[in-house]
Amino acid sequence: MHLDPAVLSWLSHLAAERRLSPKTLDAYGRDLRQFLAFAGERFAGDVSLERLAALKPADVRAFMAARRAKGADSRTLMRQLAGCRSFFRFAERQGWAGASAFASVRGPRLPKSLPKPIGPTAARELSAPDIRAGEAREPWIFDRDAAVLALLYGCGLRISEALSLTRREAPVAGVDQITVTGKGRKMRQVPVIPKVQKAVAAYLASCPWHLPADGPLFVGAKGGPLSPRIIQLAMERLRGALALPETATPHALRHSFATHLLGRGGDLRTIQELLGHASLSTTQIYTEVETARLIASVREAHPRARLQA
Repeated sequence: MHLDPAVLSWLSHLAAERRLSPKTLDAYGRDLRQFLAFAGERFAGDVSLERLAALKPADVRAFMAARRAKGADSRTLMRQLAGCRSFFRFAERQGWAGASAFASVRGPRLPKSLPKPIGPTAARELSAPDIRAGEAREPWIFDRDAAVLALLYGCGLRISEALSLTRREAPVAGVDQITVTGKGRKMRQVPVIPKVQKAVAAYLASCPWHLPADGPLFVGAKGGPLSPRIIQLAMERLRGALALPETATPHALRHSFATHLLGRGGDLRTIQELLGHASLSTTQIYTEVETARLIASVREAHPRARLQA
């Protein structure tokens, strides 16, 4: 097996069997190409599978050091290590090369960061179309953006999941749940609250474009599919109007959905299912957010917490 067909076979495996998203496939392919380019320099052009089968942990560490020297942060290095490790594990299963060099190298430590949710009041205000009434935009644009943001906060959707909904799937009155296709093409059922239904109905009533049943529910100003960047820009303008920090992004509304549910007594396993997390450990990070919020509340409000030590 030559190297190029081996790489293509691996990418096909990731797409067909692992069902990774196109963006993840692009990132993994790019990361592997960077490693192979480094290996070509290190081994004087010999980057055959036979040569790669003899890789040592020192070679992998040298690659990571070279990437760090070029400005790659710890999170990027972790992803690059994961992508290359995936290829060599696949090659090992095929009998082409071993993966021991990558298996024995530990990734860099990642700085621990908790999700930064938006407060309940601000999260509700973000999906109010009249908050941007001063902008020189057509009113239906405000209704559209409000409906998308309502789905992110009211249903805990990723922005890609909201924008992938078709007109046929529009969650309006009488539709109390939607089927969402998330990461890895995994499908889940998500309930839709009345506030979200009303926001989507208001958008549909004001949208000037004909929306085919199998076409996108949300469209841009010229009637084409709506770009996530448009919603990100809308969020930036709303941040200014509501004096919110830069951490108030569309994805922060998904964090807010989970954090606020947990704070009101929501079951962690149920929240996991609503978010579409494959592992409960991914969802458990929201318990740390809630704990941090409670500690901050005690320190701010408890009379003895204000005493100087």
